[in-house]
Parts: sequence; structure tokens; C-alpha cells
Amino acid sequence: MSNGVYRPGRRGFIKAIGGLGLALACRPAWVAAQPQQLIRKPIPSSGEQLPVIGMGTSRTFDVGDDAEAKAALLPVLQAFFDQGGALIDSSPMYGSSEQVTGDLLRQIDNKGALFAATKVWTYGKQDGIEQMQRSMQRMGVEVFDLMQIHNLRDWQVHLETLQEWKRQGRLRYIGITTSHGRFHDELESILDIEPFDFVQFSYNIGNRTVEQRLLPLAAERGMATLINRPFQRGELFAKVKGKPLPDWAAEFDCASWAQFFLKFVVSHPAVTCAIPATSKLHHMQDNMAAGFGRLPDAALRKRMISHFEAL
Repeated sequence: MSNGVYRPGRRGFIKAIGGLGLALACRPAWVAAQPQQLIRKPIPSSGEQLPVIGMGTSRTFDVGDDAEAKAALLPVLQAFFDQGGALIDSSPMYGSSEQVTGDLLRQIDNKGALFAATKVWTYGKQDGIEQMQRSMQRMGVEVFDLMQIHNLRDWQVHLETLQEWKRQGRLRYIGITTSHGRFHDELESILDIEPFDFVQFSYNIGNRTVEQRLLPLAAERGMATLINRPFQRGELFAKVKGKPLPDWAAEFDCASWAQFFLKFVVSHPAVTCAIPATSKLHHMQDNMAAGFGRLPDAALRKRMISHFEAL
């Protein structure tokens, strides 16, 4: 990238981060956060700080014109901001989620920290432009903080538009996403050559594939990472149902399985922000609590994996 930040060669970086324990043993400031302190991490390309827990809108905010469902989502969104939230991620792929999110944002008072992110998900330059313009109208956002190319769709065409819009000040950061493992090889080849600000993919304690190549590469290239499916669409909870949280989880200020899973994700040095999605107020409050206090170090992360796999 062209921001003048030194980055080691790929091999050297992977050697350094590959011993994740070494990277975590150094205990950067965001890991050593004191209890009740909001945990933030920097966006590498700018240094801007983001809270480590954001919010996804896939499925959960796709309620259309259902007035009762929308009313129930308002306190959920309010709790997100009240507990330090900033980054909200959506997409035209998510049905009515962009419109519903925008309608609710217009009713929220405390949303000064909003970091609005959505995606372009279509083919063709003009269709992409028109889709992004609709997203701005739906979400009530004049300048998106982050615009991402969804699931690599027509990425070369859209990247040119996004770069131009960034130069014009119509968006602040550019990203690319996937939630499908079958796209990882292609995504890696793209990240090797293109200077994205953000990359988004799936990662959780039960699916750690991206630890091998994509997370180290994103860090080497100076890209922030957004993590979708941190609960593997609920599969992780099915495995721990009825199982007590280990006592030692208190060592990193963890009081629930949701916090256990989220703190595992965001404690990786190359992870910037996790974006769990929920339509339930108590789940939002639980998720947001994972963004406060301490994070597990390398030894605790290994213990978390062993414990989870033994269940």
C-alpha cells in the first residue's frame, strides 16, 4: 500500500505471527485493557480506532414493513450504541435490512459513533453505482465509512468505482468480503495485489481455517479484518448447550458462552472487529459485553480451543 507504513516480507511476517503465542505474549495495549474498559483496535491504513464488537444485519434486520418487528428492533439498536457500538454492516443481499436499519437509525439519538458499512453486490459498473446510491438512500448515509465488494462479485469492475468514489470523498474505506470457504484461494490472490482497507470473512473457534493464510496476509498487507459468523450461525451454541462456562473464563472478564466465542475471535492479533447479528435485546447486551475488559492471551486461547473441542 502507499501509506508509507513499513511491512515485513510475507515469509518473515508469517514466521513472526505464526507463533501466535509470541505475538500475544507481547501484550499490546488493546489486549491489556482493564475491566470495564471498551476495547478498540486500529484500522491499519489510517490508525482510526474501532470498537472490537460491531453488528451484522443479515437475516435479523430483514423484517420488511412489519411494524411490530421493527419496533422490537429499535431497543436492540439503541443498546448497541449505548454500549459503545459503532460499526454496522449490511448489504443489498440482505433483503430489507438496509432499509430497516436506515429507518431505525433515523429514530436513534445516540448514534454519533456510527461507522456505516455496506456492500455492492451486482454485476456491471452502472448497476453497481445505482445499487450503492440506493444503499445511501436506504440507510440515510451521505458518505459510507466502508463500502465492500460482496463475495468477490465483479470485483475488478467495482474496485475501479470504489477507488474513484474514495478519491471524491464519497466513501472513506474500501473492502472486499466472502463468507464462503470455497472463495478463499481467490480472495488470497486478490489481497496479494490489491490495497484494500478492509477484508471480511468467517472465523470462529470451531472454524479456524483463516488463521493459516488469510489472517496473516491481511495483517501483512495492513488491512483491517471484519469477522462474520463468529457463532457459526448458532452451531457453536448447540455444542455448549447445557454445559457450564469454565471458571477460568473469569480471567478474561467472560460471563457467557457468547462472550467466550466473541473474545476468542477478537483476541487474535490480526482481527479488528467481529460483527455478530441478533434481533434480541438480551443477546445484544450480552454480545456487547464481550467488547469490554480483558482479552485472552495465547495460553488462554489454546485452553479455550482444547476445552471447546473436548465438549
